[in-house]
Amino acid sequence: MNAFDTGRACALAVSGGRELARHAARFGDLFPAAAFDAGLYTSLGLASAFGSPWATAAELRAINRASLLVFAADRLIDHEAGTREEVAALIADCLSPAPAAPAGAFAADLRATLGSTPELEAAWRDQLGRMLTAMAREWEWSRADRPPAVEEYLANAGSCGAYFVAVSHWIATGQVGAPDSLELLRPAGEAVQRYLRLLNDLATHHREKAYGDLNAFALGMTHDEVTGRMAALAREAHALIGPLRDAHPRPASYLTWQLDYSAGFYGLSDFWATT
Repeated sequence: MNAFDTGRACALAVSGGRELARHAARFGDLFPAAAFDAGLYTSLGLASAFGSPWATAAELRAINRASLLVFAADRLIDHEAGTREEVAALIADCLSPAPAAPAGAFAADLRATLGSTPELEAAWRDQLGRMLTAMAREWEWSRADRPPAVEEYLANAGSCGAYFVAVSHWIATGQVGAPDSLELLRPAGEAVQRYLRLLNDLATHHREKAYGDLNAFALGMTHDEVTGRMAALAREAHALIGPLRDAHPRPASYLTWQLDYSAGFYGLSDFWATT
């Protein structure tokens, strides 16, 4: 990426962050300023713009909103829901065609933005359900007498929403034309997702410890074990991405960017506001 392309991506990121902040304001208390500050909207805009440097501002709208939905659902389940019934109600509302609560309304608005076929919309809804179910499972684990095993925890990495965001982006931009393509991309996408789960844990475990959130370190993994597993997952992801490049060049490039960009970003910062 040369200087011109970098400047273009930065402009798209700033534009996307501003548009995302305006859109979030339509949903009132779903995005409290103490957690969703201007830096978060800009950070999401940067991640999407550099992850798909060929995209237009309109093509980045869905990925930005999908990313924001992940953060909204994560906050509501982790820090607002006090009972299993509240978690279940949130999930049901987000999956409902006629939602009653702000998070469900935001999800419905995102679904309308995709402009997809009924088959792809069903695949998108399935992936949204997988992500929310994984978040609910972590809610249960954080309140259980015994934590999950490390492999069980990594198998639940859909809670971080990375593949849901990718699916939203690929559907909205026409990079996939059928659910079969999403399933072909899934092994690589989920390997990237497991890597990002551990990368997030590595970067944010001190803050998560204060909140009581579940992460790899709370399961007893050491720093060296986490970084070693991340290195193995990165190798696995690259090996799975390689064969996809001919038939799905842009999704393959997107997944590669997610590995490398996220590593650089989390080395210095975090998405959430610190106040």
